[in-house]
Amino acid sequence: MRATTGPKRADARNNRDQIIAATLVTFREQGVEVPMKEIADRAGVGVGTLYRHFPDRDALIAETAQSYLADLAQSAATALAQEGAAWPALSRFLHECAQRRVGALAAAIEPNLHAEIQADPRLREVRGRIVELVSRMTTEAQAAGVMRADIEPAEVAGLMTLQIYTRAGESYPEAVRRVVEIVLDGLRAR
Repeated sequence: MRATTGPKRADARNNRDQIIAATLVTFREQGVEVPMKEIADRAGVGVGTLYRHFPDRDALIAETAQSYLADLAQSAATALAQEGAAWPALSRFLHECAQRRVGALAAAIEPNLHAEIQADPRLREVRGRIVELVSRMTTEAQAAGVMRADIEPAEVAGLMTLQIYTRAGESYPEAVRRVVEIVLDGLRAR
């Protein structure tokens, strides 16, 4: 009996992960009012499987928000650990946020996070980690004299949701590189 329980749990975890991944993309592209069937189809699962994991749209929104915020916190922590200094870590993190289109996802999800979802301690905790990491990168870059001293961490956090317009003949990665470099130039100490 144990042999069948393991794979089912792994399959269930895989289905859940596929649903969250499909939801992230779908919400970013179409907003949160997209039909649940469309999310299930994109995830490669049946609607019943989606509803077994997420009994309603609010549950799906909450878990998607948790997933994307946890991913952002991990991205910020990894940038800090790998870059060795706050400014390159912050630069990398803002590039990654723009590349992942965090702004589009935030615009789709955040207005739909009801008070009860926002009160979820897991969501508060992960948001707190992001705020802490962005604050650390900001204050350390300022202390090193690389970043303007008049910039607040909350202003830097707002740049995480920068939405990038792609000009004709320009790829999205090119647009991200161009726009984020302009933003970073504005943050640099002179």
